[in-house]
Amino acid sequence: MRLSQLFTKTSKTIPADETSKNAKLLIQAGFVHKEMAGVYAYLPLGLRVIEKIKSIIRTEMNALGSQEIIMTSLQRQELWEKTGRWDDSSVDVWFKSQLKNGTPVGFAWSHEEQITEMMKDYVSSYRDLPISVYQFQTKLRNEVRAKSGIMRGREFVMKDLYGYSRSAKELQDFYDSVTASYLKIFKEIGIGDSTYLTFSSGGAFTQFSHEFQTVTDSGEDTIYVDSDKKIAVNQEVLTDEVLKQLGLEKDKLKEVKAAEVGNIFNFGSAKAEQLGVYFTDEDGNEKPLFLSSYGIGVTRLMGVVVELFSDEKGLVWPDSIAPAQVIIDRVGDAPKTVKAADTLYDKLLEAGVEVLYDDRDVRPGEKFADADLMGIPLRIVVSDKTVEAGHFEVKKRTSTDVVMQSLDDMLKNLAVTD
Repeated sequence: MRLSQLFTKTSKTIPADETSKNAKLLIQAGFVHKEMAGVYAYLPLGLRVIEKIKSIIRTEMNALGSQEIIMTSLQRQELWEKTGRWDDSSVDVWFKSQLKNGTPVGFAWSHEEQITEMMKDYVSSYRDLPISVYQFQTKLRNEVRAKSGIMRGREFVMKDLYGYSRSAKELQDFYDSVTASYLKIFKEIGIGDSTYLTFSSGGAFTQFSHEFQTVTDSGEDTIYVDSDKKIAVNQEVLTDEVLKQLGLEKDKLKEVKAAEVGNIFNFGSAKAEQLGVYFTDEDGNEKPLFLSSYGIGVTRLMGVVVELFSDEKGLVWPDSIAPAQVIIDRVGDAPKTVKAADTLYDKLLEAGVEVLYDDRDVRPGEKFADADLMGIPLRIVVSDKTVEAGHFEVKKRTSTDVVMQSLDDMLKNLAVTD
């Protein structure tokens, strides 16, 4: 992508009511646009990051044998009343409206009820199980507070997976598999060392759950971490009983602030019993499905990465989710310089390298500042001086060192192989 053709611009200003670092930087870098508190539009560069995160997650979900779907956002009142989760006293984040004929509807904040009800049409025998489905969808939650940028939105992108099993053991086996997949996802994104499997309350979902919490000063949760065992306990369930169950010693735990990036819930057979979803086992007996659900906040994850890795110059993206691997800063408009930059851009694209090309007619300092603000991992400068010398200036976003490389060496180091 040539920056001269990108409709978005970097900015030195941000909305007056924006207090979170992640949203400030993403707005300034032209990755998101703020519509209102807790509601953001994702612009071309921001969408690239979102799609990178989704691709990493999708690979792991497919490896589990899960099948991707997309459900509707509109929810039927009578369905959620069966499980007691329609009433605002039980779930206080509903957005609700009604159809033209007066029928009440809700806007999805989760999908356990809807997908479990759907399974009546597709699961009847033990031979149909186990099965799991997942989706990437925009969720709507009427949060009282929405002051943490994209880390706590009223509208946000989530990956939610729902597993259906024949027994508690089969559910637990799948639960453990997804836990391992989640840890792989967070490691690949670049936050594995800071993210802990955390014992917590299930809230509106179930009595207890596991969260995946990433340590960051901007987090809204307080957790107690055992670094050696790589697990943590949320402050809300920090009791002697819980510590004993987990084999933890209170004096070995460190109190830290953290942000939730994922969660998993074991509903057992309760949800299927409430909704009347059963299957016939090998002996001909009717049994309820065992349900577990698994969420990752995709846009929240993006915000957490910004909070963790940004610096005084702007965003710093891990290689795995950066909107591009390389940004070319062309400095000068001499024909030889323009030709060298254009050739480099074309060659990198041919080699499968994701690249942004700053071909704008602006001062060099502005280009360098924007490259840092956008957080692209590698900056290549093409100038009259470098063309004359027959090499390019290459600098990593996280380093102050500048190295000189020829075109051949650069292509060798950056080329993407299947």
